[in-house]
Amino acid sequence: MKKLLIAGAIMLGCLTTNAQVQTPMASPSAKIEQTVGLTNVKIDYSRPSARGRSVYGELVPFGKLWRTGANTNTVIAFSDDVVIDGKTLPKGEYALYTLPKADSWDIIFYGDTHNWGLPEKWDEKKEVLRTSVKPEFLPKNIETFTINIADLDNDFANLELSWERTKVTLKFVVPTKEKAIESIETAMAGPSAGDYFSAAQYYYQSNADMNKALDWINNSIAKTPSGQDVPFYILRQKSLIQAKMGDKKGAIETAKQSLAGAEKANNYDYVKMNKDSILEWSRK
Repeated sequence: MKKLLIAGAIMLGCLTTNAQVQTPMASPSAKIEQTVGLTNVKIDYSRPSARGRSVYGELVPFGKLWRTGANTNTVIAFSDDVVIDGKTLPKGEYALYTLPKADSWDIIFYGDTHNWGLPEKWDEKKEVLRTSVKPEFLPKNIETFTINIADLDNDFANLELSWERTKVTLKFVVPTKEKAIESIETAMAGPSAGDYFSAAQYYYQSNADMNKALDWINNSIAKTPSGQDVPFYILRQKSLIQAKMGDKKGAIETAKQSLAGAEKANNYDYVKMNKDSILEWSRK
């Protein structure tokens, strides 16, 4: 009987520990991920519903800052700088706040995203960008607050906020042309120093054609901008390739160059690796 009571107590304890009450959120969370041109845009927000209440002017008062959603901050992130109303918004994450008024809305991109609702103390220095837009009357009612990225174009899109019978639209411009031209010019110029380095490193590690590996690492070195030192890690890779090809003398000379660069950069890992290799190759 005693054993049964103990076993029952253990089972009850397990049930109590594992029990989790699940109920729906009053304002469910939502995520938006949209590519505009070549720019990635992400939005995390919570979606309150009207549920018979009058929204603007009452639930969301006119003339007061609004979290633009519910619960924690509505967060919008851009992977590139974008232009809004002629002003540049640097790439990054922002809390999206609004100041609704009957005839215009202020839309604010705020640098601090870690707030429950509004910050305890509003810091104007954290207002990265603020602009004003005209609200639009909708012919039908929107029950649940909705954020959307609409009217997609290679160079721009519209951020839309819709609820009740009001829609607010904010155009943002993305740097598609600049990024595309840069990408084309880079591709037309041929492999970069990093491309050659990666190819040489892979051939070395996989014991492939060392002559190709040496040719590629030399191309990587040749692409070092004029006036800059060849990166010590590239020289280190060249010395390893030379050593694997049996050119110990050449490997030692290259390792000495890598060692000097590593000492200049205070990279003690590469300093040690180069010293150890120079010592090893000098013995053979």
